[in-house]
Amino acid sequence: MTQTAAARRPINRTTLYFFGALGGILFGYDLGVISGVLPFIGKTWNLTGWDKGVITASLSVGAIIGAIFSSRMNEKLGRRRTIMVAAVIVIIGTVAASASPSFALLIISRLVIGVGIGLSSSTVPTYLSELAPARQRGAMGALNQIFIVLGILIAFLVSYGLGPSGNWRLMFAGAVVPAVILLVGLIFLPETPRWLVANGQEEHARSVLKSSHGTSVNVDEEISTIREVIRLDAESAKTRFRDLWAPMVRPMLIVALLLAVGQQFSGVNAVNAYFPTMLIGLGFATQAALLSGVLLGVTKFLFTAWVVFVVDRWGRKPLLLIGNVLMVITLVAAGFIVIEVDDVTTKGILMLVAMVLYLVGYELGWGAVVWVMMAEVFPLKVRAAGMGISSVVLWAATGIISAIFPIISDPGALGLGGSMFLFAGINVVLFGLTKWLVPETKGRTLEQIELDLRGRHKARAKAEAA
Repeated sequence: MTQTAAARRPINRTTLYFFGALGGILFGYDLGVISGVLPFIGKTWNLTGWDKGVITASLSVGAIIGAIFSSRMNEKLGRRRTIMVAAVIVIIGTVAASASPSFALLIISRLVIGVGIGLSSSTVPTYLSELAPARQRGAMGALNQIFIVLGILIAFLVSYGLGPSGNWRLMFAGAVVPAVILLVGLIFLPETPRWLVANGQEEHARSVLKSSHGTSVNVDEEISTIREVIRLDAESAKTRFRDLWAPMVRPMLIVALLLAVGQQFSGVNAVNAYFPTMLIGLGFATQAALLSGVLLGVTKFLFTAWVVFVVDRWGRKPLLLIGNVLMVITLVAAGFIVIEVDDVTTKGILMLVAMVLYLVGYELGWGAVVWVMMAEVFPLKVRAAGMGISSVVLWAATGIISAIFPIISDPGALGLGGSMFLFAGINVVLFGLTKWLVPETKGRTLEQIELDLRGRHKARAKAEAA
């Protein structure tokens, strides 16, 4: 199937966004499945806390590698083909993980899966943001997060269903299904208009705009605006990563990196990956702990779906701030529950309630909004590079939290309660930085955001020269 054929065929917008966001299921499933796998491989191979951190973080290490190469692949192959390559890599890594005869080979397989996830996670938000109309871009970007949490929920459900048999290999194998669906679906989908115009395929870009934006779009005006941004970019030197530190772009890079680090240092991946292990450590039976993970997954999915309907009305920044407040309150509560409550059943139930409310706060803000905003804030010329470096930093933060949480939550270190207090403190800091640094981007086209950024930079330069 050629790119020309894919671009000219009328595409139903629901289909377009569904398959565009399906990469999120890969992301979510491979993040979530380890929580169900750990209790079983931990017994099989007598894993230490460090070993559990390594196997969990190996996905993030691979994702860093994938994100590093994502910028160049985005520019050379386009957004669509990059996601297809990511799906193939995930399929290969998943088959290897399911058949791994040793702990070392399982780590390598998870690393390979991570490469595909890194490529996908840094490309899918760009793909969606460049296809969606400005009035729907927040919702479409949040759609990616819905698929991420749906992937996590599916992983929790699969782990619970396979829990009695302890078949962790089949738990891993489940990731093949969304990867194959994504790969097949993208064969029939188009490239984004901005990439097509930048690569001399304007007629194809017009066709895609009509398919993705509907009859309300002024195609000539959209194409003209894209051309203007490309023209301005052509007047400057070839894109380099150091261009992200140019005075015009630097404020947005700082915002994107704050969002990337904050999303993971808020503590979410410690909950996603280790909550069943936490409950088992508090005295719960394995199957009961896996069922609790399912309840967390349902919560994540429902509230992420709700955010789709409010992100373009409430705005990005208010949701981030509201989420921070709720996360601080629930993390402090969780810390006190672990330290002060003695009855195992009561402690487990209260921890489940606290973590459910924590995830409500996370999905309101840092879950759905971060990927939307990282794809919005960068100018077109450095958007792929910006998303690449932001994804590298996000996955590095994910790897750090995944690796150190089993260590810091050990009773000989901070303990589980102390770890909750630590994450609460980090969220207080994130609230202040978000209020101070993060702009609002709702209701504005990507080109309007960029041209406004250029205008502010010129005004600041004139003021400094005066």
